[in-house]
Amino acid sequence: MTSIKYIELYIKKEYTHNHKHKNPTHPTAALYKGGEVYSETSRDLQHRLFGAYMGTFKKANALNKETIMHHSRLKAKGIFLDLDGTIVDSTGAYIEAAQIAFRQLEIQPPQDSLLLEIPRRMEQHLTIDDITKGTTKEFLPIYLNAFRSITERKTRLFPNVSSTLAALSQKAKLALITMRFVPNQVVQKELDYFGILPYFSCVVTGLDTAKPKPSPDALIKCREVLNLDICDCLIAGDSVSDMRAGKAAGAKTVGLLSGLYNREELEREQPDLVLSDVSKLPLHVE
Repeated sequence: MTSIKYIELYIKKEYTHNHKHKNPTHPTAALYKGGEVYSETSRDLQHRLFGAYMGTFKKANALNKETIMHHSRLKAKGIFLDLDGTIVDSTGAYIEAAQIAFRQLEIQPPQDSLLLEIPRRMEQHLTIDDITKGTTKEFLPIYLNAFRSITERKTRLFPNVSSTLAALSQKAKLALITMRFVPNQVVQKELDYFGILPYFSCVVTGLDTAKPKPSPDALIKCREVLNLDICDCLIAGDSVSDMRAGKAAGAKTVGLLSGLYNREELEREQPDLVLSDVSKLPLHVE
């Protein structure tokens, strides 16, 4: 079908909708008459047709960017999932842990947005001295201990995670990779508490490899446990470290907007796909 035919069909559809809803000012109202698109071939009309058509395309692109930009599905025999910001919402734990640390140091905690900047910077090995007011050396041990002690009561599953894992487990073997520096059994206990531990064939924490993400070590360990080629695996996570680890290992990468990083930051790492949250992943994996 020619592009002009697409435009004509668009005009008919839009005019019918806007006429029905009494919107005579819509640009298509002047381009449609008697059930047919005007057949004039003037440059002005062509421009008006094309402008109306492209305006709707741009709106669709903004509203459904992940579908338009990433139409193809990803093949995977192994799916590696991050924990915080991916399958559990840890925002409350990050904030409360920082508040505890500041109060113990008798410093007024800054606003929540700055408290959430702490785990972002720590993951990227960036300084937090401006946030901790120069008390980072004293702040970090208190913060990390507080975070470990409150995660069980302050973290929660994101909506539809259980059904998402059930769907993904029908397509591939699942592994969980977290940068938390805690014993493996601590994370397994949390997953068991949420009722999702049986979905994972492998769990790797920051203590299980010599180097955490963005090193590919954890992904390579999971690949070995699952007995898969890394090119048949993908990692889905909310952070730039997830994307970098995946690319370093040679796996496919899926960025999720459910954590501490925005779309621009994730797309800068050139992942194969960016989705709003993990619940959308089954639709894009085969």
